Amino acid sequence: MADALTPAAPGSHRAPPVPDPTSVTLTLARADAREPSRQTGVSTGTQPALVACLGTRPEIIKMAPVCRALRAAGLPLRVLHTGQHRELAASMYTALDLIPDHALPLVRENDSIAALAAGLIQAIDPVLTHWQPAALLVHGDTSSAAMAALAGFWRGIPVAHVEAGLRSHQARDPFPEEMNRALIARVANWHFAPTPAAVANLRAEGIAGRGVFQVGNTIVDATLQALDRIGAVNPLAAARPGSRLIVVTAHRRENWGPPIQGFIRALGAVLSAHADLEVVWTLHANPALASDVRAVHASLPPEPASRLHLVPPLDYLRMISLLQAAWLVLTDSGGIQEEACALRVPVLVLRHTTERPELIEAGAGRLIGTDPLRVAAEVERLWREPALHRAMRAVQNPFGDGMASQRIAAVLSQWYFAARRGAVPIFQEGGAQPPAATSLPLQRPGASA
Repeated sequence: MADALTPAAPGSHRAPPVPDPTSVTLTLARADAREPSRQTGVSTGTQPALVACLGTRPEIIKMAPVCRALRAAGLPLRVLHTGQHRELAASMYTALDLIPDHALPLVRENDSIAALAAGLIQAIDPVLTHWQPAALLVHGDTSSAAMAALAGFWRGIPVAHVEAGLRSHQARDPFPEEMNRALIARVANWHFAPTPAAVANLRAEGIAGRGVFQVGNTIVDATLQALDRIGAVNPLAAARPGSRLIVVTAHRRENWGPPIQGFIRALGAVLSAHADLEVVWTLHANPALASDVRAVHASLPPEPASRLHLVPPLDYLRMISLLQAAWLVLTDSGGIQEEACALRVPVLVLRHTTERPELIEAGAGRLIGTDPLRVAAEVERLWREPALHRAMRAVQNPFGDGMASQRIAAVLSQWYFAARRGAVPIFQEGGAQPPAATSLPLQRPGASA
C-alpha cells in the first residue's frame, strides 16, 4: 500500500498489571484524573451524575457523541471504562476527546464468557456503589453493557439503553450478543431505538411504550463528526492508481476458525482473478484470532498475498479514512456496516442472520453468509456489474440523520432536571417518566424516520 499502514506483527499481548478494582483512580494512559470538572462540563459536586459505561471499541465510538451531547446539555457525567480492548482504548479516547473518569482493571485469563461476566460484575458494582449515579447509560449488546445494566438494576439505578431493540431473532446468532440485548431490555428504563424495526421488536416483547424513543443510530453522528476532522489524517490510498480497495473485518465468535479461514482463501481467489483489486484486512485485537488469520494468509500464493494487506486495529479516524476510500466492505461487524452505509460504501455482510435488516432491505448491503464460494461470487458480481454497485452506493442511509445523540440528551436532560426539582420520580419501576416536550423533534415510536 502507498499509505504507511503498519503490518501487524505476530505475538501475544497480555494486559499490564493493574491496581485495586475498588479504586476510582483513572488507570488509562493519557487520561487525567486530576481535572474531572474540565471533562464533565458541570461540576458534579453533590449532584448525582449520569454514568456512561463503555468497554469495547464500538461502544467508545458510538457513545462519544452521546457523552458530548449530554455535557453540552449541562448534565453532570462520568465515564466508566470497563477494561476490554485495553490496548486500543487510550488512543480511541484521545482521538474522540473523551477521557474516562475511571478505568476498571479487568484482567482476562481466558476467553470464557462466564469469566468475563463475573469479572465485570465484580468490578463495576463497587464503582456504582461509590458514585451513586442518577442514571446509568449502556450501549448495544456487549457483555460489558449487559453486566453493567444488571449491576445498575440490582442497585436501583435507572438504566438507559442506547441502540435498543436490535434483534436477529436467533438466540445464539450472534452469540452472546442476542441474549445480551434481550437482558438489557428487561432491566432498562429508557430504550433509545435507532429505527422503526427496533421499536417494533421492543413492542413485540412487551416493553413499556412510554420509555421507548426512536432517535436514530449514534454511529451516524460519530461518522459525520469524524468526517469533519478527517483532514487531520493522511488519506489512505490503494497501491496503484485506479485500483479498487476492499476493506475486510471479521471477529464474530460464530465465524472463528473455518469460516474466517474460508474468507481469506476466497479473497485470494478473487485477487488472483482481478489485478485491479487490493484488500486491507484490519485484524481484531484478539491475539488468537489474529494469529489464525496470519497463518492462512501465509498459505496464499505470493502474488495475491502481496495485495491482501493485514494491518493491526486502526485508530478511529484512520479507520473512517480507510472506509471512505473503500470500493467495497466485507464485514461481520454491526458498527462497520453502519459506518460504511453512512459513507455510501456497499457492504457484504459475512453472516447468516442480521439484527440490522434495514441495511439489507434498503439495498445498501447484502447478507451473503460464510460460504467461501458465495463470498467470492458476490465480490465478482459487483466487479462485473457496476450498475449494481452504483445502486448500492446511492441508497439513503436508513440509520438516521446524525441527530440521535442530541435527541437522547434532550430526553435525559429534561428528566434529570425535573427529577432534581422533584417533579418526576428519580426512579420509576416499569419504565422511565418521559418528558412532555423536548428542544428537538423526537422520533417517537410510530413517527416517520
